[in-house]
Amino acid sequence: MIVSDLLALGLIQIAEGSVVSTGDYDKDFFVTWSPSHVNTSADGRERSLKLDQESGAGFASNQMFLFGEIDMQIKLVPGHSAGTVVAYYLTSDQPNRDEIDFEFLGNVAGQPYILQTNIYADGFDNREERINLWFDPTQDFHTYSILWNLHQIVFMVDWVPIRVYRNHADKGVGFPRWQPMSVKVSIWNGDSWATRGGRDKIDWSKGPFIASFKDYKIDACVWNGNARFCRVESDTNWWHKDKYSTLTSTQRRLFKWVRKYHLIYDYCHDNQRFQNNLPKECSLPKY
Repeated sequence: MIVSDLLALGLIQIAEGSVVSTGDYDKDFFVTWSPSHVNTSADGRERSLKLDQESGAGFASNQMFLFGEIDMQIKLVPGHSAGTVVAYYLTSDQPNRDEIDFEFLGNVAGQPYILQTNIYADGFDNREERINLWFDPTQDFHTYSILWNLHQIVFMVDWVPIRVYRNHADKGVGFPRWQPMSVKVSIWNGDSWATRGGRDKIDWSKGPFIASFKDYKIDACVWNGNARFCRVESDTNWWHKDKYSTLTSTQRRLFKWVRKYHLIYDYCHDNQRFQNNLPKECSLPKY
């Protein structure tokens, strides 16, 4: 009876520790830098960030989370955006930080936007992948999602899985699973590396450079100091359920399509970089 009472109490606390966001940027986020370069609609539902020669800008979630799904609709910088970087990511901000990154790398007009993803686990990264998007991400809003559970991390674009990183911690592979993370968004000058390895610089005469955001959804376990509440499977912590432990057959077909036609860099194929000693996860299954 005591065990069941404790379990019931745990489930109540779990429910209190999970959230579906308000959809209001002013309520769920705070501006981290350059408020003059952040513009939010009167109803709080849309926000834009501006980059010019003076500054970039950024904002971050008020809460930290341990597992869940985060969706955000983004319209990227139009026209000549070479050298600009728009980042949308989860980070624990610890010295041995965990991080799950979307980075959108601007390009010269007429060339495709490059989407780079990366994962930090226990302070180590070097897990970059890059794809060319199959649409113009500057013409309209598209949904970019992160599903993060005990089994896998799935990056999705308009619900198409573009990258999967499985939890192989039992085989000695780093996986973000203990550190809570906040949601962060920023735009900044990355022209030392972002476009053709830094060969294409920002043309400030084409600015200001503006990225827009709307209709975000954070369905995740709010960190309350005890990882147990976020790690248990429940109706509230739906992301841990078995059906989300791997890709569905339809998702696998879409994932393979992205890898075949749109992948332009995968660290797991870069033998030169790793001197023929690829990271352990490269030889392990993705699903």
